[in-house]
Amino acid sequence: MEKKDTGKYILIMSSGVLWGTIGLFIKLLTAEGSSPEYTTFMRMFFAFLMLFAITLIKEGIGAFRIGRRMMISCMLLGFISTSLNNLFYTNAVNRLGMSLAVAMLYMSPLFTAIQSKLLFGEKIGRHKMAALALNVAGCALAATGGNFSGTSLSIAGLLFGPGAAFAYSTQNIFGRMATDEGSPFVVATYNFFFAAVFTMVLARPFSTVSDPLRPKMLLYGILFALIPTTIAYLIYFSGIQGLKETSKVPVLCSVELISATLIGVLFFHETYPALSMAGTAMIFISILMMSRTKPE
Repeated sequence: MEKKDTGKYILIMSSGVLWGTIGLFIKLLTAEGSSPEYTTFMRMFFAFLMLFAITLIKEGIGAFRIGRRMMISCMLLGFISTSLNNLFYTNAVNRLGMSLAVAMLYMSPLFTAIQSKLLFGEKIGRHKMAALALNVAGCALAATGGNFSGTSLSIAGLLFGPGAAFAYSTQNIFGRMATDEGSPFVVATYNFFFAAVFTMVLARPFSTVSDPLRPKMLLYGILFALIPTTIAYLIYFSGIQGLKETSKVPVLCSVELISATLIGVLFFHETYPALSMAGTAMIFISILMMSRTKPE
């Protein structure tokens, strides 16, 4: 493992830790009367405004003049990786229940490995396959504790679950393609611009809440856009810029699940079964295995 890659791995895992706070902000916003559609829109819209201001100050207006290839990558990143991911995941939860939906979402490392092989020619050796398998199994155990009660199977739900995992996995592919062309700040800004536009058109968020301008709701929305979004994505895109092996990224990001679990235990007094602890240990081991594998 090269030293410069070690720094990138730390950045990617740090973004995962921040993403683990997403559930905390969703709970706060829901308690204030926000809908899933409006919560998603606020996150994307306020993040776009913050990123636009930061990029304008840091790099100037000229940074937003980008090439055709980078623009297409950013559009795909915003539409598929951000908006469709949220849409599919919400539908999977509604149709399958939380446990199975979360477990299916963590099929994403397998999708990323396949895409990385097809698009970038990355080889998937035995050590990497073992780490991927251990990670998927660990995430499923950590998310569910081995308990799938409350799960109701439906054909639509079984399509939305892998659909969310696939959309989530493309973030690593499109993000790498875009950051290879330009600044992580510009990529993040365009990502959330397109995501906000797509969410506005598809979900019509303002029609889903009675008082969209409630001050406390807006405050939580701004913090949601700042901490696990603007800061997290800037760290994430900086981490994947120039990274040699994209297939490692979702495994490193799975530290998000550990972070979210700890927040649930500490702030909401959620239980943490023994099988969930075993799953968490498996995630840690898979991250160590993946970070130590050399390019094959």
